[in-house]
Amino acid sequence: MAFARLCSLADVKDPGALRVELDGNGPEAIAVVRFAGEVFAIEDVCSHAEVALSEGDVEEFKGAPTIECWLHGSCFDLTSGRPTNLPATEPVPVYPVRVDGDDVFVDVDTPIGT
Repeated sequence: MAFARLCSLADVKDPGALRVELDGNGPEAIAVVRFAGEVFAIEDVCSHAEVALSEGDVEEFKGAPTIECWLHGSCFDLTSGRPTNLPATEPVPVYPVRVDGDDVFVDVDTPIGT
């Protein structure tokens, strides 16, 4: 795994999300998300409408931490990337996260579950 520092933990509200643009091969951007003291990383694009997930609400939905697409209301489970409601039917990649002090590191080369 190749963890890279994406941001400071203080840069991300709890609950909330921060869009981090990436250079290179792989996702264009990652949404670093905080919810209930945990930190998650999900590709910052809705699989239904191709809009930034980082602009949506972060909340619990049916017992799971989720981020909601602001355009059509699909929610994505932050642990698996799976949509929890329609209209989205395809998952969004999620990535391993490591927090070291105030630094958030994400392995953008190794999506979870692939």
